[in-house]
Amino acid sequence: MAEKETKKEGKKPGKKAPGKAAEAAAPAKGAEKAPKKAEKFTSRLYDFYRQDCVPKMMQEFRYKSPMQVPKLEKIVVNLGLGEAIQNIKLLDSASVELAAITGQKPVITRAKRSIAAFKLREGMPIGCMVTLRRGRMYDFFDKLVNVVLARVRDFRGLSDKSFDGRGNYTLGIKEHLIFPEIDYDKIDKVKGMNITIVTSAPTDEEGRQLLALMGLPFRK
Repeated sequence: MAEKETKKEGKKPGKKAPGKAAEAAAPAKGAEKAPKKAEKFTSRLYDFYRQDCVPKMMQEFRYKSPMQVPKLEKIVVNLGLGEAIQNIKLLDSASVELAAITGQKPVITRAKRSIAAFKLREGMPIGCMVTLRRGRMYDFFDKLVNVVLARVRDFRGLSDKSFDGRGNYTLGIKEHLIFPEIDYDKIDKVKGMNITIVTSAPTDEEGRQLLALMGLPFRK
């Protein structure tokens, strides 16, 4: 009886306390996760921007810090196909060609509203687009300036009246054949596209000067 009473009075076995190694491995409550490091990239045009364009922009516009100098934020390449309403296969070939041009898989764009005159219903696929950032953006801009525009027939420079008032520039290309990735014998239809260059410039004047320094050939 004495032995049974001592067993009842004894403490029930509980969970084992975590060891020192487990305590060290467990994150402290309220501790924030370390921010991910920005992805590094190398580009000939980006190096040129930092070493040549930034000092010239600071001298011309009297910026107090290099962080105030405008820069490229993204490039949006939009390829619209109204004929895709009748022939959806055109959209498949357009996506393949746009991926070859930009090096990135396109996103299908759809109609935002219905238009009875064009037999267009809301949600129908009518084109594709790509948004380029960082390394791919600089590589595409470099190719556009030094290779693509030079292949335009009777090219006399770009108009400087296509800015939107906030330093962003849009140019239209009538024939996507001027891109070296496109094989003339394999295309089913000549397509046009719009290229929007988005910058951090607050004014059109600063945006124009930035793009001109980076090589975009404006008409004089």
